[in-house]
Amino acid sequence: MRTVCFVSDRTGITAETLGHSLLSQFEGLQFRTVTMPFVATPEQARGVVERINAIADEEPDRPIIVCTLVEDDIRRIVKEARGLFLDFFDAFLAPLEAELNMKSAHVTGKGGSGQGSDPAHSARIDATNFALANDDGSGARDYRSADVILIGVSRSGKTPTSLYMALQYGIFTANYPLTDEDLEAGRLPKVLLPYKHKLYGLTIKPERLQQIRNERRPGSRYASSQQIQYEVRNALTIFERAGLPYIDVTECSVEELASRIMDKMHLTRHVRM
Repeated sequence: MRTVCFVSDRTGITAETLGHSLLSQFEGLQFRTVTMPFVATPEQARGVVERINAIADEEPDRPIIVCTLVEDDIRRIVKEARGLFLDFFDAFLAPLEAELNMKSAHVTGKGGSGQGSDPAHSARIDATNFALANDDGSGARDYRSADVILIGVSRSGKTPTSLYMALQYGIFTANYPLTDEDLEAGRLPKVLLPYKHKLYGLTIKPERLQQIRNERRPGSRYASSQQIQYEVRNALTIFERAGLPYIDVTECSVEELASRIMDKMHLTRHVRM
């Protein structure tokens, strides 16, 4: 088991997507992933270094660091961490600068000239803001404006899938975390009934969900086998009673998962790559 740290000055979705694409080439190896998003200041960077070094102290193999930080000063700090440092910007920007014979802007979140008036860029930003505003634990959710609503138990992949679909396709994706009350009732919550045609369920194998939750709250009821078996079983009951489409995310990459949802829900991408 190797630990992989995704470090980003934004949501971390790009680092995760690129990193998982690389890791998928090494069949048979198990990886524990830790996402460290919104690293925008030297203080936050030093905090990341402390976390990574703590992992290095606890584990026999050094962690792998997948970095998509733009700011040179922030990258230099994180590079001091005791791990294998994979810097996507350094790997690609330097050859591009040489080829184009000019220095890159090195501006966080900037995707190219004229981005402010680029409809595709605006669509991605709007969709990402929507996904963040309609994420687990948010207050009033705007299900009326959603293209699709992902539903599932806690830590079943709703948030990264929502953000990926926003960034890649400009899809307005909300998500709903099934509560203990919902699971006990065994039926769709009333708030979702008007939007049943937008619902798509995510399920996951209990063993994998326990690994994920143990990383978050080790030894807790939340991460216990009994609680997880109960949640996964009752969530599936809700999906099947309501006739919802759903997918097991255990072996799915976020790219494959998003593609399957787009196809099943007949969604039209709002941006082109």
